Amino acid sequence: MDATIKAVVEAIHASPTQAVLFISGGASQALGWLLSVPRASRTVLEARVPYSKMSMLHLLHKVPSQYVNSEVADEVALAAYNHALTLSRSGASVAGIGLTGALISSSPKRGDHRCHIAARTQSCILKYDLVLSKGWRDRFGEENVTSRLLIKAVSDICGITMTVPLDLDEIHDTLHASRSDFTEDEQLDQLVNGETCMISYSGKQTIAGPIKGRRFILSGSFNPLHEGHLKLLDAACSVAECVPCFEMSAINADKPPLTVNEIKKRVGQFTERAKVLRRKPCKDVGSADGHSEARL
Repeated sequence: MDATIKAVVEAIHASPTQAVLFISGGASQALGWLLSVPRASRTVLEARVPYSKMSMLHLLHKVPSQYVNSEVADEVALAAYNHALTLSRSGASVAGIGLTGALISSSPKRGDHRCHIAARTQSCILKYDLVLSKGWRDRFGEENVTSRLLIKAVSDICGITMTVPLDLDEIHDTLHASRSDFTEDEQLDQLVNGETCMISYSGKQTIAGPIKGRRFILSGSFNPLHEGHLKLLDAACSVAECVPCFEMSAINADKPPLTVNEIKKRVGQFTERAKVLRRKPCKDVGSADGHSEARL
């Protein structure tokens, strides 16, 4: 790992974003780079290599028509993002990183040597599609280039502006990068439709940054929000200094699923409080770190 890559990884670990990485078929060096720099546990919630077809089947719950393309990378990133939500504290800044690749191997490949990366958060998805020139590098060289691109994807999704040297050949290699931002309604639709399992929501706009500090979470349907809810939450917060949060599920047992309009209507009752919307009720009490979150 050269000094520039190390500096970027240090900046990644200094950011508040936590990530789950699912990579298959490339960028193996990037995991070593991320984990060999101190404070990696601040960033990496989990890293997994679903290399076999059966492993990818268990991850995506289906057999993709093709294992290495941009669409599969998107689906892998979404699976990583949802898994990150289950491992992190409510309201934390999390990302899911997915990579699928087909690089040089012992037998010649008919198709391109390529990799596809997607980096997903609540508010956006970044995509990188790289085609490498055949015969230009050995396997180690292609792993190095795709690893650099993965570090760039992680740094970009963390909001880091440092330049990551990719060592691409402008004539023989092709890289296409894009960004898509999700509107408030799109984020709510993704929750209701089951694409994502949770979002942080503030009514008029989604919460841009992580909810910092200890928090007490009051769960309910809030149909309507009443004085008892507010007094209960205030009483809990008086026990210790913390951030009060409301948690509402879009789908509850024995009740019809909430529509996007109904969610907006109910969330509109809250003021100056953090809101966490889940697709289904949370069965767990506490959080991944065991001390910074409590539910009522």
